[in-house]
Amino acid sequence: MQDDNPHTGVMGYKDSLNKIPACAISTNGANWLSSYLKTDKDLKFYLKMNCQTLPDEKSYNVVGEIWGSVNKDEYIVVGGHLDSWDTGKGAHDDGAGVVQSIEVLRIFKALGIKPKRTIRAVAFMNEENGGRGGKKYAELAKLKNEKHIAAIESDAGGFTPRGFSSDVTPVVKAKLKSWRPLFEPYGVYNFDRDGSGSDIGPLNDMGVPCMELMPDSQRYSKH
Repeated sequence: MQDDNPHTGVMGYKDSLNKIPACAISTNGANWLSSYLKTDKDLKFYLKMNCQTLPDEKSYNVVGEIWGSVNKDEYIVVGGHLDSWDTGKGAHDDGAGVVQSIEVLRIFKALGIKPKRTIRAVAFMNEENGGRGGKKYAELAKLKNEKHIAAIESDAGGFTPRGFSSDVTPVVKAKLKSWRPLFEPYGVYNFDRDGSGSDIGPLNDMGVPCMELMPDSQRYSKH
């Protein structure tokens, strides 16, 4: 997407290497700079940054759940994240995922569906700046000895669903693919891609099967 909004991205350092300043510029800014560098090899570029890292502030995950009718102590998590990067409004990253997670609970309740296992919707905090909401959730789940059956994250926008990526064993992957005929009439067909969301990554590290919703990404924007 061509616009004037820089994406903050992610920057990491290895302790063995010298640390250098880094910044993000917009696509329009990058294209403008590239075109001028091609026409003027002696071009000088001056960049001033006033970045700073402020002290941490306490924040919280928001959790809601419908208790399971049979296995109350077994959990299926659906989630998105509350925070957004500072130059965007967070509508698709990740307001859409938070709303979709809430809707899972609302629809279950509206239709009178009583799941056998507890369905837990989690609005994670701090995904954009360290993922500490997801880490804390997994830490507490381990501390409480909670049994998680699966976790599904939505952090790729709110457009038409096309499938689910997954971080699972080959046996579970085959099981997921066997469900494809049930989804195909609704245009949901892609169950092949590997990967899942960053908020549920710590759960995946604990052996929990994790998936991420894959919407149509043609018009995806961080805004």
